[in-house]
Amino acid sequence: GSPSQGARIARGRLPNLPHTPEIQPHGKPDRIKHAARTVSMAMHALRRNVMRSVLTCLGIVIGIAAVIAMMELGAGSSRSIQQAIASLGAAMIQIDPASISMGGVSSGSGGRATLTMEDADAIRNDCGALQRVAPSVDCWGHAIYGNKNWRVGRILGTTPDYLAVRNWKVAQGDPFTEGDVRSAAAVCLLGQTVAEKLFGTASPLGKEIRLRGVGLKVVGVLAAKGSDVMGRDQDDFLLAPLTTIKFRVTGDRYTETSPASASAGGATGRNNTYPGQTPPLYPPQVASKQTDTPQLVRFSDLNDIWVSAGSPANIPQAIREVTAVLRDRHHLQPDSPDDFRIRDHTEIAQTFASTSQVMTNLLLVVALISLAVGGVGIMNIMLVSVTERTREIGLRMAVGARARDILRQFLIEAVVLCLAGGITGILLGRGASMTITAWLHWPTVLSVPAIVASVAVSCTVGLVFGFYPAWKASRLDPITALRTE
Repeated sequence: GSPSQGARIARGRLPNLPHTPEIQPHGKPDRIKHAARTVSMAMHALRRNVMRSVLTCLGIVIGIAAVIAMMELGAGSSRSIQQAIASLGAAMIQIDPASISMGGVSSGSGGRATLTMEDADAIRNDCGALQRVAPSVDCWGHAIYGNKNWRVGRILGTTPDYLAVRNWKVAQGDPFTEGDVRSAAAVCLLGQTVAEKLFGTASPLGKEIRLRGVGLKVVGVLAAKGSDVMGRDQDDFLLAPLTTIKFRVTGDRYTETSPASASAGGATGRNNTYPGQTPPLYPPQVASKQTDTPQLVRFSDLNDIWVSAGSPANIPQAIREVTAVLRDRHHLQPDSPDDFRIRDHTEIAQTFASTSQVMTNLLLVVALISLAVGGVGIMNIMLVSVTERTREIGLRMAVGARARDILRQFLIEAVVLCLAGGITGILLGRGASMTITAWLHWPTVLSVPAIVASVAVSCTVGLVFGFYPAWKASRLDPITALRTE
């Protein structure tokens, strides 16, 4: 009853009595036991209202689960894109002829013949940044075996280096060799889709198929690659030696005609449409007309040249070297445009990766908003709890509890709620990711950083949104609190 004691009661404290449970007999607080007692009281308060505690952390559960699921879906999408790009070939560059315009009309890619085997040899010999070079020609047609007929999605004539450039393995049999290319051997490799359509479950090795009337022996089956980034089936594919497709299947004959001489009316030009005809069907063009209206001619050209730079870091240097070699071989003036086109898949990979990252970030923002909403819910419930437990708080202060003890107790309650919600949300998010993978076959990847961040965010939300209710509880006047009904 002394004035100093009254002042201490007014400040929310009572005199430290020898038998107060908060103080040891020697007058020194046992901090470990004190902290354990505070945690025990916080857990006891949460257990008294289990349903309210569960509903309080429900917002955190949903938010954390959404974060985990979105991060794993985003990571799975990025890995799927990387694998799709990698299936095209490691650091692959594709070179094809540029289009030509006549009378304001573009012929499109391959409108003029500008790439030859000599170009491919020059690129192989003069470009130090390249590891593999594989020239190729395209072909279209139906593959026939017995009474089965299948229009192959893509038929390519190339060299054995094409498999290395595209990072493509042979699952059954063996690839064709350089000797097969030199001799135009009637052999081929089939993609998984073509092999299944023509042979079903039987092995196609050693069997002969017919392509545009030419028999080709199947010497190998390519490993499955699946769809590319554009959704096209890469396994709907037939691969054969370049010379076999160029000179046996399509029926072209080798000539020494160059693009310049061909456009000037050489052996395969327009003036010799009907060999042996005298006089020629069309009168010869004057030089000015030949320059203004180049002819679309075909000779022993290539549709593409596929090269491998070894690593993405070598691609810019490889492109510069290829450009310099081809411009020099084609005698292009400095102000003349390229008569070829170089395409690399780095930009495609970067574009898809950035798009996937943007979508992941947007979904993550939505999940973080739900986390904020859950934090506001925790603050609201904790404020209600402070109001309901005002008398309890006053009683604790009356027997010696300090303001920091009350603050710690309510902070522990808020953090425990958020931490429990975070752990439950992690389990729920992982379960949602596994369910999506199992049912919808969407790729997902376990994201350890997302799990660690979720735990950290849970504790942070508990501290941030639980501080104000805890601070409000610690500032209560014990006398006023004891009078509260």
